[in-house]
Amino acid sequence: MLGFISARQAGLDDPVRLRRAESTRRVLSLELNKDRDVERIHGSGINTLDIEPVEGRYMLSGGSDGVIVLYDLENLSRKPSYTCKALCSVGRSHPDVHRFSVETVQWYPHDTGMFTSSSFDKALKIWDTNTLQPADVFHFEGTVYSHHMSPVATKHCLIAVGTKSPKVQLCDLKSGSCSHILQGHRQEVLAVSWSPRHEYVLATASADSRVKLWDVRRASGCLTTLDQHNGEKSKASSEAANTAHNGRVNGLCYTNDGLHLLTIGTDDRMRLWNSSTGENTLELYSGSKDCNILAWIPALREPVPDDISEKSLPQQHLNPAYEDAWSSSDDEG
Repeated sequence: MLGFISARQAGLDDPVRLRRAESTRRVLSLELNKDRDVERIHGSGINTLDIEPVEGRYMLSGGSDGVIVLYDLENLSRKPSYTCKALCSVGRSHPDVHRFSVETVQWYPHDTGMFTSSSFDKALKIWDTNTLQPADVFHFEGTVYSHHMSPVATKHCLIAVGTKSPKVQLCDLKSGSCSHILQGHRQEVLAVSWSPRHEYVLATASADSRVKLWDVRRASGCLTTLDQHNGEKSKASSEAANTAHNGRVNGLCYTNDGLHLLTIGTDDRMRLWNSSTGENTLELYSGSKDCNILAWIPALREPVPDDISEKSLPQQHLNPAYEDAWSSSDDEG
């Protein structure tokens, strides 16, 4: 690190070089906090977590036992070591508890008074946080794998839902019904995620090895299907063309600025995509075939405005997609 600082002081290195090296060092040194614990309520595995974006204080957890727990993460004792306490839960004795494993929980993006949950019991439930009673319930014909509400939507209240059906379901909170469906996948939809940059753009991942981007306002719907080969093999093999992974695509998430999309599949690979062009920009070894949950670290830079081209910006203002957080460079090691 001293070598980086010396080179920076002498003007031999670009400032971003030192920033990336320090970011990489910090990411690789991450470890569990020994002073903070969470009260154990679930009797079995925990499938999903979500921290509300308003205060960052309350956390939801959903377990394979069907139980949902709400935690307070604030350290009210002001002591160095503390345990985050559970405020309430939808336990097995609750009349409206999910019958099977809870796969996704999510806070309403603008208010802690409501949250959502979906389960293998083929139901998506909208909960009133204060009463812990469902305000609405959406039922589906197949298992529900994933759902997501847009964090930036101001003109719609749609919840995207991925189920055992190849059709993506869009549920409208205002009308209380499924407004329309998106058709294009060939097998079950395993993950869905709204863009944090454009409120009508949705990404979906499927067991058919494909990741699709949709504009839900368009009649045709699908904007593009991501291709891991960036079109190089499309002429040689139509079957291999437009596949994001060589296997099921278990999870996906956008970066906080919405410029990139991260996907993970059963081919032991994570891939980073340019969300505007659909280009496969980075391939990483994930080391696990069972991973299906992705979360992005906070953005290190301000988002680039829509009316400014990335190519027109100086290099130090570009989002580097944090490639150094997972890969090392011989000249920087």
